[in-house]
Amino acid sequence: MKKGLLLFTFILSVVASDLALAQDNETIFTNSGIRRSGGYAALSNKFTRINGNFANMSEIYGGWFINRKLMLGVAGAATTNYIPVPLVNQGFPANKMTYMYGQFGLMTEYVVASTRKVHFNVNLLAGSGFTLQYDRREFDDWDFDDWDEHDDDENANFFPVLEPGVQVEFNLLKWMRFSPGISYRQTFNAKGNGLSDKDLSNISYNLTLKFGFF
Repeated sequence: MKKGLLLFTFILSVVASDLALAQDNETIFTNSGIRRSGGYAALSNKFTRINGNFANMSEIYGGWFINRKLMLGVAGAATTNYIPVPLVNQGFPANKMTYMYGQFGLMTEYVVASTRKVHFNVNLLAGSGFTLQYDRREFDDWDFDDWDEHDDDENANFFPVLEPGVQVEFNLLKWMRFSPGISYRQTFNAKGNGLSDKDLSNISYNLTLKFGFF
């Protein structure tokens, strides 16, 4: 009886080993290749706060859209409105000194259920941010003879930035989508122009239109 049991156990283990060798390991990431390739561009407007003041940011991004899931591309954004610079932090005398904040870098976006009328995506900007100061005078007040006296590039300050976000997407047309969303901007080691990470890091609310081949 014992010999029969041992023989049965041996045969069962051999069969199990053969089956295990015959089957491929299951993996999270499959090697199915690129089945569909597209691309799109996005025009976005962000509403946020910088140094305690309202900031309007215009952004453009876009790239390669792979398998209706993953977009790999680049992005750039900058503030467009007046953000006052405190007198103590002004780099040079000016009538209407304002901060400008901008950012650029690699943009990735992962879209869930892209073919559905309403779906969502998560995205991440990883790159560089910058701040500078400039005199935001009215056009009639400009004295173009002294334009070169104060070079905005001389007071530019660069630092790393990450901005993860999430959007709800509405498929308006086959080639156009509307994507409202929210993101959080985190800067690292920003010290110039009287602005710190605490002054620059904040939530952004955005409205985005996307055009392309989805």
